[in-house]
Amino acid sequence: MRAIIQRVSRAKVSVENKIIGEIGRGILVLLGVAETDSETDASYLLEKTVNLRIFEDADDKMNLSLIDIKGDLLVVSQFTLYGDARKGRRPSFSKAAAPEKAVRLYEFFVAEAKKQIAKVETGKFQAMMNVELINDGPVTILLDSEKLF
Repeated sequence: MRAIIQRVSRAKVSVENKIIGEIGRGILVLLGVAETDSETDASYLLEKTVNLRIFEDADDKMNLSLIDIKGDLLVVSQFTLYGDARKGRRPSFSKAAAPEKAVRLYEFFVAEAKKQIAKVETGKFQAMMNVELINDGPVTILLDSEKLF
């Protein structure tokens, strides 16, 4: 499982010009699921995400987590995180999970997040979405449950 973690001042996701998820200060997660992923991968990535110390403390040091600041979380599915463009010019998505598996693990990630974070918003799985964000910092972190980066 892969995630792009973006520290945001605010973010929102729209489908057909209707806002379906919106947060204030917190983290936007673009989440990709691989064919080999399991709930263990989702749990690992969630734990890293909510405990990642990427928010400043009183001394302006990145020392606080999403949990510490009681921030919001917006989770958007993005199978293209498993796009492989090393060969040719069109990415291959053969390592991305099939939609049935991906939605199950995406929903598991969101459900587990709601147990820890007061405000968790989502995009719409398999929909054409527009994501708007104000990247705070900017701070962007790549996470991978296989610890590739």
